[in-house]
Amino acid sequence: MRLGMISFAHMHAYSYVRSVQQLPHVELVGIYDEDSERAHAAAARSGAKHYEDVSLLLKDVDGVIICTENRKHFGYAMAAAEAGVHIMVEKPITTVGEEARELIALCSRKGVILQTAFPVRLNTSVQKVKQQIDNGSVGEIVAIAATNHGRMPTGWFIDPELAGGGAVLDHTVHVADIMRWLLRSEVTEVYAEVDTLLHDVPVDDCGLLSLRFENGVVATLDTSWSRPSTFSTWGDVTMRIVGTKGVLHLDAFGQNGSLWEEGAIPSHRYVGWGDSSDGALVGEFVASIREGRSPSITGEDGLRAVEVAWAAYESAKTNQAVQVKRY
Repeated sequence: MRLGMISFAHMHAYSYVRSVQQLPHVELVGIYDEDSERAHAAAARSGAKHYEDVSLLLKDVDGVIICTENRKHFGYAMAAAEAGVHIMVEKPITTVGEEARELIALCSRKGVILQTAFPVRLNTSVQKVKQQIDNGSVGEIVAIAATNHGRMPTGWFIDPELAGGGAVLDHTVHVADIMRWLLRSEVTEVYAEVDTLLHDVPVDDCGLLSLRFENGVVATLDTSWSRPSTFSTWGDVTMRIVGTKGVLHLDAFGQNGSLWEEGAIPSHRYVGWGDSSDGALVGEFVASIREGRSPSITGEDGLRAVEVAWAAYESAKTNQAVQVKRY
């Protein structure tokens, strides 16, 4: 199978490259990036061919992984779909609801696989929680309290035009996807407090969301760019899931050990030992292409999750709980 990379703007791009290169019978054919300096660096680091024209790359591959700035997801994904090339696109699927719906419809017409990049759903700990919920170990779920904190990003992540939002958009989509998957239910109502309290940036850096699901479950999500650059891990995804028979506590990034090194800066760091969620995500993309089936994380999943973030922004503007708008 022949895969290509479109852009290294997103930090996950190199992780996806490593994942592709570790898969048997899969070739990273080439890369395309609007930023020529970044493109040359990525080509040298990955050993893949640098394409200066994205249309030429699309002619040579079976699938592409799109890691552009958020606002550019739509244009490149549409071009790939028109070329009949399967797509894995970074989250959020798009920054405009109508565009997401248009992309999903085009992929359906063209028979193109569209997978949203939600690697946390494939995290081993999250998969185990799903099994425990499905087998009834904790009874009927009544409430969830979740967090998604991260380090403060730079560059286009804090450009409102390119990112489409701040920490609330960046972090809501992952957890909203996990919750709706665990509950097999959609978010219907959102109340949110959204602000810029931690950094001098033109986008939000923190938010607190209250969610109501169709099945009656209520949930909260604390989302922020609150971790210092020296923090020992990137951030966290946690959930306390309350059921009628018990409580589950999920720490998706908890699979790590502490390492102290003499003379190192910093002297203490965490070393992960768990499975690679990015690797599982890329593996699922490749498997869905080979097997000619829908991926387990679809474009529709990407849209449903980002609708929750958009509702949070609307709620913060109006100071009211709002109904989630469906596209």
